[in-house]
Amino acid sequence: MKILHLISSPRGEASFSVKLGDAIVEKLQAANPGSTVSIRNLTNTPFPHLEEVHINSFFTPAENHTSQLAEAVQHSNESIAELKAADAIVIGVPMYNFGIHSTLKAWIDHVARAGQTFSYSENGPEGLVKGKKVYLAISSGGVYSDGPMKAYDFTESYMRSVLGFLGMVDVTAYRVEGLSLPNLKDEALDKAVAAIAV
Repeated sequence: MKILHLISSPRGEASFSVKLGDAIVEKLQAANPGSTVSIRNLTNTPFPHLEEVHINSFFTPAENHTSQLAEAVQHSNESIAELKAADAIVIGVPMYNFGIHSTLKAWIDHVARAGQTFSYSENGPEGLVKGKKVYLAISSGGVYSDGPMKAYDFTESYMRSVLGFLGMVDVTAYRVEGLSLPNLKDEALDKAVAAIAV
């Protein structure tokens, strides 16, 4: 099994989405001996936010690329190849202001490309990245999986929607939550890790 671990937290080793993601990867490796793991830390090598040159590079045939367009499309081409090569994808999703971190959104903007990861036909859109198993490692200070704050959670719903649009419909989410709540924070990670089943 080829495992791709995407890290989007800027907090390094202190990050709970990283710790939960690492635990998912460890369980995948234990269940699939001989697996390889590729780590893409989106905060160490951030993807640029989309600008005109990136959009132009996506919609210009490769044979017509100038050197500027060829450089602009490189992040996208590499990340799409990495994504397609993986059997399992573990994505760290720390919640920031009810949504995903901008580094993860930038990565999504570079991998969501018409003709590469999805296509349109008379039947509507079709995702082209199929047969993948995706695990979301979501972390949050409050509790958003259930209860009065659930309506404020735009992490899991967004990730499921955009991944599904690209063809990745086998998605499992694990949460380490309540990290800012005195009665929950000390056991939050252990509870999340105990829930992992791969």
